[in-house]
Amino acid sequence: MTAPTAPMAPPAPFDADRPAEPGSPELLRSVFRRHAAGVAVITAESGGRPAGFTATSLNSVSADPPLLSFTIGTGSSSWPAVRDSEYLGVHILGEHQRELAGLFARSGADRFGPGTDWAGGPHGVPLLDGVLAWLVCRVVARVPAGAHRVVIAEAVAGDPAGEGRPLLYHQGRFNALRD
Repeated sequence: MTAPTAPMAPPAPFDADRPAEPGSPELLRSVFRRHAAGVAVITAESGGRPAGFTATSLNSVSADPPLLSFTIGTGSSSWPAVRDSEYLGVHILGEHQRELAGLFARSGADRFGPGTDWAGGPHGVPLLDGVLAWLVCRVVARVPAGAHRVVIAEAVAGDPAGEGRPLLYHQGRFNALRD
């Protein structure tokens, strides 16, 4: 019989000037600031008006069926459109689209104003021009997760043929990929 081993001490926090309390929201935020994520814009149509927001929580869930997921806060101005829409647009942004990412991330911004090139796509979904790739997806679930919802959607149309390099989100900023 072997003696039980002592639990390992956790690694020291990466930022000693701002220690995070174990299990706190700040701990999670601190860790995920270190995680580089791709940048997407999610769009929907609601009551004849386009809505959309910047998302860094986009994930591939399954290839067969072709499912993806993202999260949205229920306090977001885009939540009612996402909540009520059967179909959504998912746009993968390129490094040339930092301003667009910032526009769709800003609360109260005129996201579909004169400076945004877009058109109606399949199922009435607003589609942004000049993106690296886009999908139109049918929502299959909206799962409660704290003050957010995890939206799971099935790809029904799309185009992966945009040119350029991806835009990333890291340390609270939009960044270009470095070689």
